[in-house]
Amino acid sequence: MKAIVKWLDNAMFVGESGSGHSVVMDGPEDHGGRNMGIRPMEMLLIGMGGCASFDVLSMLRKGRQQVSDCRAELQAERADAVPAVFTRINIHFVVTGTDLKESQVKRAVELSAEKYCSASIMLGAAGVEINHSYEVTEVA
Repeated sequence: MKAIVKWLDNAMFVGESGSGHSVVMDGPEDHGGRNMGIRPMEMLLIGMGGCASFDVLSMLRKGRQQVSDCRAELQAERADAVPAVFTRINIHFVVTGTDLKESQVKRAVELSAEKYCSASIMLGAAGVEINHSYEVTEVA
């Protein structure tokens, strides 16, 4: 896996992935930015949510669950000192569908947390307290 991050100006950068996709990162105005892009630590949090969501949805589909929506809601706390690392992350999955089996949703979330999600496992190994939860919502 490769990536390139290029400085544009002030506190703005563009990140280019090895797969050919780009994202703009920028800092807040009080740090010399113009608030025109996502913050790097926000991207890290979103990356973890995307990794875990990919796992959960993949397992539910393989289990023939009729999922119509899957949302990961993340909340993170950071240290007050520099470096302002993540100290705690809560990830809550809201899985919506028809005739969903709660046991399969629970197992998919557990497997993502314990075995498959490289991002959350890596952050956990670095000392971040990561909590996973879920809820199942039936389509009306």
